[in-house]
Amino acid sequence: MARGLYSVPGNLIGARVEVRADSRLVRIWHRGQLIKTHPRQQPGRRSTDPADLPQHQAVYAMRDVGYLQRQAQDAGPAIGAYAAAILDHPLPWTKMRQVYALLGLTRKWGPARVEAACARALEAEAVSVALIGRMLQRGTETAPLPHTPPLPMPGLPEPRFARDASHFALARRQPGPDAAGPR
Repeated sequence: MARGLYSVPGNLIGARVEVRADSRLVRIWHRGQLIKTHPRQQPGRRSTDPADLPQHQAVYAMRDVGYLQRQAQDAGPAIGAYAAAILDHPLPWTKMRQVYALLGLTRKWGPARVEAACARALEAEAVSVALIGRMLQRGTETAPLPHTPPLPMPGLPEPRFARDASHFALARRQPGPDAAGPR
């Protein structure tokens, strides 16, 4: 009404309804029976009753971050912790697509593999769903972390450009007799 959007129950999608508005309320009628009342909204604004949405779409439409977090936790503890790390943001609903992508990886690759990849990524403090996807695609989610051997390795010559730590130390200059004192 007057360029505002108002919800009706999902079973009336496509049905013809009558709408009457005054300065404060918008009333929606179907076949002479009042079915919904909304407060009047400014042009471009909307009034949505979550009960009007189809059950399978209510989570998406209402940006239910808690439900999304519970879904990830149900998939596995590391997946839940990874989703919590993704959603740990001042505007968590802006990160919901990444959690949906993570849950999509769970459906595609199975919860056990995604759980292992999430656990490994959390160890490295790397929070990126694309990284999880690459790990699963390459099959590296259970591979041991690379080990860097201590230097120098026995049997190898000393590295050519290696320098002792004292080489990089800063030396303080001692003021000489001709140095000017504080002014």
